Amino acid sequence: MAIQAARAAARQAVDFALPPRCPGCGAVTPEQHRFCLACWHELRFLGEPCCGRCGLPFDYDGGKDVECGSCLAAPPHYDRLRAAVAYGETARKVALKLKYSGRPGVAETLAHFMQRHAALEEPGAILAPVPLHRWRIWKRGYNQSALVATALARRTGHEAKLDLLRRVKATPVLRGLGKRERALAVRGAFRVPDAARKAIDGRTILLVDDVYTSGATANACAKALKRAGAARVNIICWARVLSLSDD
Repeated sequence: MAIQAARAAARQAVDFALPPRCPGCGAVTPEQHRFCLACWHELRFLGEPCCGRCGLPFDYDGGKDVECGSCLAAPPHYDRLRAAVAYGETARKVALKLKYSGRPGVAETLAHFMQRHAALEEPGAILAPVPLHRWRIWKRGYNQSALVATALARRTGHEAKLDLLRRVKATPVLRGLGKRERALAVRGAFRVPDAARKAIDGRTILLVDDVYTSGATANACAKALKRAGAARVNIICWARVLSLSDD
């Protein structure tokens, strides 16, 4: 009890000096990972009913594992994708803070909202981040998806392995490219190291990313993991772009 009281007192002191702030706009909030009312209303949380594979929202429940027309016409290499929120102004601001503003602590906020999807995965699934090329890590200082995967591991009990995939080819910025151009840009960009193949064989891999746009990166990663022996590859991300015009 004494230890718990001391921790509570320390937490109150920290909150007084550095009060929790809205991850979107920076306004003071009552608790960590809480959005202010305006930012909260702008967020669109995603879940059922949706495409059983890519998670595209449906207007009505068509039944379990029903897939959208795009997935039926051209099935992606991954088995299932779930996102915490739809890509919008507030979701974009939070993702950019993690990615470009040197705010690695934002990964905890993303994991806080993504864990409802990760917690539903089968025991024994492995969390793995979408990798960055070594030059991009050198410039940024960290891989934002690896930070989120590590935070999700603490929250869900799933094991995180940060080296299952490598980005062996530096790819251009995909923003502004069409779906076909994005797919061509990431072709052959990802590889599973020989040392990681035993850990992957027959397992479910939970691929962690911040934003899902066209699926080009997720597909390329899933293809490499499946070739290395993964039984399933499921994607978990913070935000999902619902239309390429939103990117």
